[in-house]
Amino acid sequence: MLIVRNGINGVTGNYDVAPIAIEDLAQSLKGMPSADTAPGHVIDRGEKLRQPQFERGGLPWGVEPDDICRAGWGIVFHKDEKPEVRDALRSLIEHRRAQVGDDTRVKELTFFPGEDASAWLARQGVSWHNIEPEKVPYYLLWAGSPELMPFEVTHEIDSDYCVGLLDFETSDEYARYAKSVVEYETAQAIRNTREAVFFGTRHPTDTPTQMSADWLVTPLADGTPANGPTPAEKSVASRLGFRERKFLADAATRETLLQLLGGQDSSPSFLFTASHGMVFPNGHPQQFQAQGALLCQDWPKFGSIAPEHFVTGADVPDNARLHGLITFHFACFSGGTPHEDLFTFDANRPPRVIAPRPFTAALPRRLLAHPGGGALACIAHIERAWPTSITGISVGPHIRAFTRSIAQILVGKPVGVAVQEFNDLSATLSDVLSGMLGKVYQGIPVDDLKLASTWMQRNDASGFVLLGDPAVRLRVADLV
Repeated sequence: MLIVRNGINGVTGNYDVAPIAIEDLAQSLKGMPSADTAPGHVIDRGEKLRQPQFERGGLPWGVEPDDICRAGWGIVFHKDEKPEVRDALRSLIEHRRAQVGDDTRVKELTFFPGEDASAWLARQGVSWHNIEPEKVPYYLLWAGSPELMPFEVTHEIDSDYCVGLLDFETSDEYARYAKSVVEYETAQAIRNTREAVFFGTRHPTDTPTQMSADWLVTPLADGTPANGPTPAEKSVASRLGFRERKFLADAATRETLLQLLGGQDSSPSFLFTASHGMVFPNGHPQQFQAQGALLCQDWPKFGSIAPEHFVTGADVPDNARLHGLITFHFACFSGGTPHEDLFTFDANRPPRVIAPRPFTAALPRRLLAHPGGGALACIAHIERAWPTSITGISVGPHIRAFTRSIAQILVGKPVGVAVQEFNDLSATLSDVLSGMLGKVYQGIPVDDLKLASTWMQRNDASGFVLLGDPAVRLRVADLV
């Protein structure tokens, strides 16, 4: 069995990484120390999450995760962040301060160069799994470049807190995003409709998009049919009273995606996409603007690639209607790209450098800071997406984290809570993976398929990131 990683190379038009036999992957993983699977506190959290009585979140007793007023909200700046960036976000900070109504639970915090996640929390006077909103609020917006505040740090903080990232090239973009959020949350009426849209490519002879189309987009949009004693189940959107549209395979064109990104009089509230993400070689002139762009059904075949086959941030026009939209992108690098490959599985080789510097993807930056009013938030991938993680070792969809996350969004929970579904899954699988590698160290046989599948599922879950304020939520009661 061959494992194919998501991602089409923007130069060759072929898979960016050659497929690998599952036996070869498992053999490489068996040389990895169990302690290297994840930080110890993440593995510990995963162990606790597997216990039915454990309540996630680490919040004080009686504080519900979706209660921003009690859970608190904070913004984190690098100590050398430009004053104009801080000023650009002042309206959002003051809006949250008025919303929470308690100065002790709204914080402006600082990140210092060289800090890791544990050191940052310790400097605030808190420890892992013990959230004290008066010191570090549960909802944290990290504003600034991943060059200054590394993805690895913010992702580790995200294992306990609801973290959102905000990274733009100009202070004007920060100001536009802040203005969009405040206007959406305070306007008497909104223009979004009670509609969820699902978009998925399905290319001939391409296993990853066939799997994501059949085992992810289709059950998310249509629900699941009856299977023996298991009854049929409607889609989560329809159960929550949302109208739905699905664009799959030949319908998932570039023109359609651009129309969905705000080109109509009425705008959906939620958009889910599943496709290949574009990948460019380290230092390629197009890497910063087109890496993570969404490949559409227009792509004709392997070995051929052109700009008219994918959607980048620059393709979204100024007259797009994005205000109030939440998007979710299952595609490699659709959220951003680290400096080094985060998922090197060969213990004998150093991580491969994949970009001159870490950066967030251009498409979500454009959506969030659109001049006509930006999207509220984008959930996307740092690093690669793993299509085989959709199924695990089962013979059907294994997408509970996706359905639960979408449900959290569509019932009007803060979007940061929705992403915690994947953080919890990542922690649980990190614990399972650590246990498997511990058995390997002891000489106890471990099934190759189970080991490789667990590793891929963990990587996929840990790759999701929230771009935008984690406290934003759909105004569900106002959607018609």
